[in-house]
Amino acid sequence: MVRQSPEGGRPRGAGRAPRPLDAARLEELALAYVARFATSRAKLEAYLARKLRERGWDGEGEAPVAALAARFVAAGYVDDAAFARAKAGSLLRRGYGQRRVIQALGAAGIDEDVRAQVRAGEHERRLAALTMARKRRLGPFGPQPAGRAAREKQVAAMLRAGHALDSARELVDAASVEAAEDWAAQAAEDDGCG
Repeated sequence: MVRQSPEGGRPRGAGRAPRPLDAARLEELALAYVARFATSRAKLEAYLARKLRERGWDGEGEAPVAALAARFVAAGYVDDAAFARAKAGSLLRRGYGQRRVIQALGAAGIDEDVRAQVRAGEHERRLAALTMARKRRLGPFGPQPAGRAAREKQVAAMLRAGHALDSARELVDAASVEAAEDWAAQAAEDDGCG
């Protein structure tokens, strides 16, 4: 049902088309976006390009999307390395594996060299796998010993979450919760963290 305005004219929401963007309004949109969201340079550029498609450009020449994003990077409003560290840490804490972390960073437009800098160590990868097993009740965290078909499904779930096959098998086949936790802690000792 379309609602009429109180005056009985056009329906609400069917007002004038939004004015095309100019350089000042484009910068305002960019500032509002980076103030509200942690973002990468590529995500900021994609957002601005979408706004230009929706509203059009009323400025001189071509819209300065790349130049505006470069200014925001130079001013420190956008920092791809900080974004990558935060995103990688968040995904690892939620139990996702290294492969999924790298995919998410790639989708956010993070360069390969920055992705390489934020790669998790063995201990972080094992803790993420342990977190996933706990959350999803896989292996020793499940209610009962899993049969072969259930075990294969559990390993597949770990693989979809981005974990390595050997880590998935190690956790799913762990004899007890303590054994799984010891496996994760062993990497800390090997890395010199513990």
